[in-house]
Amino acid sequence: MSSSSPRFHWFLPTSGDGREVVGWVHSRVATGDPRAVGRAPDFDYLADVARAADRLGFESVLTPTGTWCEDAWITTSALASLTSRLKFIVAFRPDTVSPTLAAQMAATFQRVSGGRLLLNVVNGGDDEEQRRYGDWLDHDRRYARTDEFLRVLRGAWSGTPFDFEGEHYQVAGATVGRVPEPVPRIFLGGASDAAAEVSARHADVHLIWGEAPAAVAEQMDKVRKYSATGSGPTFGVRFHVITRDTPEQAWAEADRLLEAMDPHAIAVAQERFRNSVSVGQRRMAALHGGSKAGLTIYPNVWAGFGLLRRHAGTALVGSHEQVAERIEEYRALGVEHFILSGQPHLEEAYRVAEGVLPLIS
Repeated sequence: MSSSSPRFHWFLPTSGDGREVVGWVHSRVATGDPRAVGRAPDFDYLADVARAADRLGFESVLTPTGTWCEDAWITTSALASLTSRLKFIVAFRPDTVSPTLAAQMAATFQRVSGGRLLLNVVNGGDDEEQRRYGDWLDHDRRYARTDEFLRVLRGAWSGTPFDFEGEHYQVAGATVGRVPEPVPRIFLGGASDAAAEVSARHADVHLIWGEAPAAVAEQMDKVRKYSATGSGPTFGVRFHVITRDTPEQAWAEADRLLEAMDPHAIAVAQERFRNSVSVGQRRMAALHGGSKAGLTIYPNVWAGFGLLRRHAGTALVGSHEQVAERIEEYRALGVEHFILSGQPHLEEAYRVAEGVLPLIS
C-alpha cells in the first residue's frame, strides 16, 4: 500500500479535442481532414487547457508523441511561459533524438521553465509509425536500445563526461555542461517483460494503462520482480474519466459517446490495434474485442475509449464519489501517480478537479 499522497496529472490533447471520443482515425494531424475533430489542437486552445490544469492544481500535463499529434518539446516549451507552476511530461521516442542531445534539451528546458520538465520515454509499438521515423528495430531490440539510451542520458546528467560503447550507441565524453536542476523524473511504461526490466532499472515512475485492479497489480509485481535493489520505480496509471454528480448522469454520457462512434472508424482502429507489436496495445484491444457490448470490465471501469483511441483506452465512470473510491482502490495497490483525461479536456479538467479530487485525502 502506498503511504505517499496521490499525485494527479492531466493530459494535453495535441491531436485535437471535442465532445466525442477523438481517436487515431479522427486525428486532424494524422489524416489531414479538416473535419476530423471538433477542436483543432491550435496553440490558443492548448493554452486554455494548460492554464486550466495549472489553475486547478494538477501537478503536470502529459503531452503525447507521434506523427499524429503536435511535437511535444516545442508545444510545451511555448506553454511553459503561459503557466506558473504546472509541470510538463514530455513524451518522446529514443529513435528520434540522440541521448546526449535529449539530455541537453532537458537541461535547457529545466533552466528556462524553472525546473518544470518531466520525461516520458516511449519505446514505440506501431511498426508503421516507427518506420516513418526510420526505425526498423523489432520490439525487444527497441527496449534494448532504450536501456542504452537511458544509461547515456543519465550519464550525461552526471556532471562528469560519460563514455559508453554499446550495440546502439557509442559516445565519448557525453555531458550537458550544466547539470539540470532538478534532474527530470523519468516515466516509462509498457506491459511486456522487456518493458518491466528496463523500467525497473532506469525509471522513476512505471506507467500502466488502466485495467481492473488485479491486472494492474500483476503488472506492478512484474516490475518489482526485476528491481535489483528491491525498491525500483513508483507507479502510475493512465485513465480517462467521465464523472458527474450522479452515476446515472455519468453513464448517460458514456452511452452518448458510444452511440456517436462510427462503426467503420472502430473497425479501422481495431484492425490496427490487433496487429500492434505493443503488448499494452493488444491488452487494451482484448478488453472489448472491438465490440460495443460488455465494455464495463470492473465496477466503474469502462473500456469504451479503446474502441477508437490508441494507447490508454479505459475510463473511470461514475459519480464523483464513485470515481474517488476507485482511485483510492488503485492507490491502495501502491499507485502514486494518476494521469487523467476526459473529453473535452478543458471542461472535464474542471469536473475532475472540483468534483473528485477534494474527496481524496
